[in-house]
Amino acid sequence: MARTTPHDQSTTGTRPPLYRRVADQLLTGLRDGTVPPGERLPGERRLAEHFGVSRETVRQALDVLRRDGLLSTDRRGSHVALPGPPSGSPAPLVFPVGARSAEPRTGDRATVVWGAPPPEHAAALGLVPGRPTLVHRYTSAAAGGSGRRTAVTSFSAVALAEVGELARYRDRADGVACAELRRTYDWMRRAGLTLHHRDTITLQPDTASVRVVRRVHDQYARPLEITDLLVDTRQDALVYEFTLPAAG
Repeated sequence: MARTTPHDQSTTGTRPPLYRRVADQLLTGLRDGTVPPGERLPGERRLAEHFGVSRETVRQALDVLRRDGLLSTDRRGSHVALPGPPSGSPAPLVFPVGARSAEPRTGDRATVVWGAPPPEHAAALGLVPGRPTLVHRYTSAAAGGSGRRTAVTSFSAVALAEVGELARYRDRADGVACAELRRTYDWMRRAGLTLHHRDTITLQPDTASVRVVRRVHDQYARPLEITDLLVDTRQDALVYEFTLPAAG
């Protein structure tokens, strides 16, 4: 989200009050997908620090968005209430970056860091060894800790240059705060990229795990991202769904 310049809450000429400007900045983040539908917003204190305003100003800005039906609030905080992509839009390439499980899972954790990707990722993305990029780490497990999945996704310089929503994560890629990149593939499509992917699936020797490596490139054969997923198949299943084109 962009940071607004703090001023007092009085208006100068036609300048809107400060809480309205904060609300507009928040709304931009909601509409461009930086904060996906259903995601919980940071608390009032963190938002106040981010925008350089008082908590009362943040509270008034959130009230504006609630009245407009853009936020819902429960005991865990405020959540984005904007609808997801239209039903007629292309389905996302469901994978850890866009993780959506049919069964409820607990212990989900997703973070991003700006750092050197694994060497094999750097080679696949055409990056100089050791050059930093945006790296997404994802872990998930079903109730009781079974069916564990872990994944590492690295993004190319092309993806970061052409997909603004990804580029904005660089400033908050501390490897600690939770990150939500469920709409990554939607962001890429919206940037005018046509996505193609190739998955390599291998059984891991002497283990009950399956390794899936996904490489995604655009219509110009430029690499966009690579994901390395490890699935514990003792109590979990790896399911692939394919949509066939309609008969012409």
